[in-house]
Amino acid sequence: MTRAGREASGSPARSGVRSFTGTQLALFGSGFLVNLISFSVYPYLAVLLRDRMALGMDQVGLILGVATFVQFAGGVPGAAFAERIGLQRSLVIAMVLQTIASLGFLAGGTWPAVTVAALFLRSAATGLYSPSVRGYTVHGASSGDRPRLMSASYATGNVGIAVGPVVGALFIHDPGGMFVVATVLHAAMAIGHALLPRERREEGEVIEPLRRALAGLAVLPFVVTAMTLYLYMHFYQFLSSYAEGRLPTVFYGAAMMGYSLVLAVLQPLLTRRVERMRYTHAMAVGFCCLAVGMIAFTGGNAITVAAGILVIGVGNSVLFLKNVLEMLSRTKRSPAVVFGHQRLAEGVGASLSGLVGGSLYQLFESAGYLPGFWPAIAAQCLLLPVILLLACRRLGRPVSEPS
Repeated sequence: MTRAGREASGSPARSGVRSFTGTQLALFGSGFLVNLISFSVYPYLAVLLRDRMALGMDQVGLILGVATFVQFAGGVPGAAFAERIGLQRSLVIAMVLQTIASLGFLAGGTWPAVTVAALFLRSAATGLYSPSVRGYTVHGASSGDRPRLMSASYATGNVGIAVGPVVGALFIHDPGGMFVVATVLHAAMAIGHALLPRERREEGEVIEPLRRALAGLAVLPFVVTAMTLYLYMHFYQFLSSYAEGRLPTVFYGAAMMGYSLVLAVLQPLLTRRVERMRYTHAMAVGFCCLAVGMIAFTGGNAITVAAGILVIGVGNSVLFLKNVLEMLSRTKRSPAVVFGHQRLAEGVGASLSGLVGGSLYQLFESAGYLPGFWPAIAAQCLLLPVILLLACRRLGRPVSEPS
């Protein structure tokens, strides 16, 4: 095993934080900071674009939609690029691009159009950073160590997602100050990533040309990942509108922060159990939890909404982790490429959720029975996985393989 591989794999003899190497802890900290910075800005981007550029919300929505697509779909070419030039180099390049983007947001106060350019640059940088950092985290690690490393990576990232909007709220009236801090942090992380050991190629590793970026795609986990995001994003995208007038804004914000913290706490605790689960069993647990959570939202009060968010957090703790472990185990492509495939699946699911869910939400709202939107999503949580598994069996594809 290479030096970078040894550092990435950790020592199984130790437990807790001490079981991770300094390099791994640095990567976890980087993931936390990247999400903290991103989600301190992301919830307020619509306001920022509208105020700086005097755009209508339809134009703001178009810009954010395209930027989101670039961020998710960019994971595939980003992963192929990282596989070719190296993961450590890609991390440095991504952080340099993030630094320039933060400077662009800062300059956007004087030149508003620069804000849009900075937004797309940050999206492209994330498309490169996400598969690179996850690929570097598990580079050289054994299959037994990968679940522990991935759950820890997701946990620290989710803490950043939870804390980010709170930090952003402190700077909402002074976005310039927030972008100064973001620029300094991104520049510091660029230097830190430059000091990481450069990984070496694994023996027998084959680098496919860019045109074959999707070669070796693990089809079933790809589809299940897209389905997970499609169903889950109904909650993330439309619960805020549903909660308006039903719940205090402060409670809703705290509940959403609690959701990210649930993932951060549960995923490390469930790691070994999820690893041992058959894929079909993990799907059953995860999607049933999503269905129960959606049904709970029909109550429309603080208790039912909080309960629904908690149950969805449990379901996603299982699904998110199991999906990525299955994608890693069912292909011979490098981890970076696999994480690029995962990002593409997430982008497909999130986009479908906005398109299909928005139309369905409008339909129930026009009919005067908005609570009925959630049972309609819950029914999909139960039916779509069954249809997928039946289709796989009909086509003769294995639905569960040893991970």
